[in-house]
Amino acid sequence: MRVFLTVCLVLFLFSCFCLAGANRPAAPVNVSVTLLRARSPTVSWNVLEGEAVIGYAISLQRQDGLMQRFIREVNTTSRACVLWDLDENTDYIIQVQSIGLHGESQASKRVHFRTLEKSDHFQSSMVAQGDPSVEGLDISRSLLTEEMVIIMTVLLMWAAVIALFCRQYDIIKDNDSNNHSKEKTKPLSEHSTPDYRNGGLLGSKFQRTPSSVSIIKV
Repeated sequence: MRVFLTVCLVLFLFSCFCLAGANRPAAPVNVSVTLLRARSPTVSWNVLEGEAVIGYAISLQRQDGLMQRFIREVNTTSRACVLWDLDENTDYIIQVQSIGLHGESQASKRVHFRTLEKSDHFQSSMVAQGDPSVEGLDISRSLLTEEMVIIMTVLLMWAAVIALFCRQYDIIKDNDSNNHSKEKTKPLSEHSTPDYRNGGLLGSKFQRTPSSVSIIKV
């Protein structure tokens, strides 16, 4: 009888443990660190769709073990957190947990990142989770380069259009000037003046008629 009760108690505890674990949310995914400032990076993550998450917990420690920090926030749906007052040019390890109605999830994969120096204050790099080499990706610089390429392309296109317009305008202006000068130098054959020689009119259609005198006898 005692053996039976012991087995039932063990099965009951095991079922409660499994039920509690099943109600806990899944571990966060896609944990990444954005290095925008030397001493205040931003950590962000995603949760699985349909998970009832009411908060998060972040475990942060220096790689050399000299500092450890634990951050816990509830009653929030935020998927990002700013880490303040870190040492510059220092290696850190971070893990994130989701907080649900029935407890906390398993910790995410360990993410290693290195803070920037003051000279790299405006440099932005992303550290993907599970990346052993921890290569920073200069996101802001690449975006700025793409924007500059687009702007330069648009400016070159406008410059080409303006140059083509000016060339066509000069051609039209030159053609108008040539036509105007030709009209001024055109001989006026229809309005030529008669030629006078020796006091006479050559080629005149009018001829002198002999005068006649009429004598009337009274």
